[in-house]
Amino acid sequence: MALSGLEIYKHLPKTNCKECGLATCLAFAMKVAAGQAALDECPPLSDEAKAALGEASAPPQQLVKIGAGDKTIELGQETVLFRHEERFHHPTAVAVRVSDELDNAAVEARCQEVAGLKFERVGTTTMVDMAAVYNDSGSAERFAEVAQVASKVSGKTLALVSSQAESLRAAGQVLAAERPLLWALDGSAEDGQAIEAAKELSLPLCLEATGFDGIVALAEKAREAGLKELMLSPGKVDGAAAIEFLTQSRRAAIMKKFRPLGYPIAMQVLADDPLQAVVEACWYVLKYAGLVVVDLARPEHILGILCARQDIYTNPQVPVQVEPGVHVIGEPGPDAPVLVTTNFALSYYSVESEVEASRMPGYILSIDTEGTSVLTAWAADKLTDETIAQALANSGLESKVGHKKLVLPGLVAVLSAGVKEESGWDVQVGPKEASGIVSFLKTQWKP
Repeated sequence: MALSGLEIYKHLPKTNCKECGLATCLAFAMKVAAGQAALDECPPLSDEAKAALGEASAPPQQLVKIGAGDKTIELGQETVLFRHEERFHHPTAVAVRVSDELDNAAVEARCQEVAGLKFERVGTTTMVDMAAVYNDSGSAERFAEVAQVASKVSGKTLALVSSQAESLRAAGQVLAAERPLLWALDGSAEDGQAIEAAKELSLPLCLEATGFDGIVALAEKAREAGLKELMLSPGKVDGAAAIEFLTQSRRAAIMKKFRPLGYPIAMQVLADDPLQAVVEACWYVLKYAGLVVVDLARPEHILGILCARQDIYTNPQVPVQVEPGVHVIGEPGPDAPVLVTTNFALSYYSVESEVEASRMPGYILSIDTEGTSVLTAWAADKLTDETIAQALANSGLESKVGHKKLVLPGLVAVLSAGVKEESGWDVQVGPKEASGIVSFLKTQWKP
């Protein structure tokens, strides 16, 4: 049975040493009770206290760390079923498949493609996290060779995927310092050799089997062997079966605290059609998968998956914001337009992309509205004539342009007179939607 924060607090040192990263022992106890921290994060905690608290205070889902150094990827340790209850903490890792049956030139080309799958979206860089090397050749020697090339050329953390324990051991040994994920395909961990290899090399292990009974049996076997960093996979299943497994395993871990299923889930996308593969990958990202492997490397395919991940793993309680102030587009001269918007990321980047598309250099004045959109900020009195006038006064724009005219979003045209009175700047009402900015700047903007 789960312990309350106060029950956990009774066993803590109560020194408020802050070694756990929190201000007080009580705050740490509450985090542990909520499944957001582990007892190991309290260095002064005695062995007696750890024994007394035991698994009852452990997070419902194990935290698994793959990779080393700045390439470390953290998966799992989620505490809720729905992001609006709190948030999802560790984004799904997206991996691209690399087969060891490819020749050396093809392996390098594939890994270079993986390295280049990086995108800028709403001010954030998003990218593929891993390369998943598959032992399709059946050769342990070739598997280890390709794994080394994949690590070097792609620069990514690896998943080493094979149904042969000797192959996992061989590749795992040469890359042990990089802490790849060993993935035992098709129930191959049942004989215990893959479990022994992971234990010997101190590497995380993904266990794959058919059905809940098979997976639970393997997880129990690995736990008894002393392995903690585990992932689970239902193997080659269709989309409906995959969603069922992802949902039921997450419910068992979070709601029932069923430890054998309290691990992040790894999924393989099996669809041959690229568009269907993208759809399936998005399903898995949105429905709790910790790792998704795709046989896709074209940017237009990967971007959709990464966008779905970025959207679901943003904190729903904190709006995505950009830095308020003046943002320069291109190399504006004295006649450059000055456009006003809020610091809500979606609003700002919509305006920025349209100004760039117009090929007219300019300035965007982003008002601090605590990350709310234009209409929301206006309704909440965060976008007012006073806040715009104050932002203008602090911007230094008077010395950068040869005019005193700004473009106000059409949705808040009602602020025009007040802004002019407060700031002394003339106001030109712009389009209601960002999509109209290109036409507006080309046909209506006059300094």
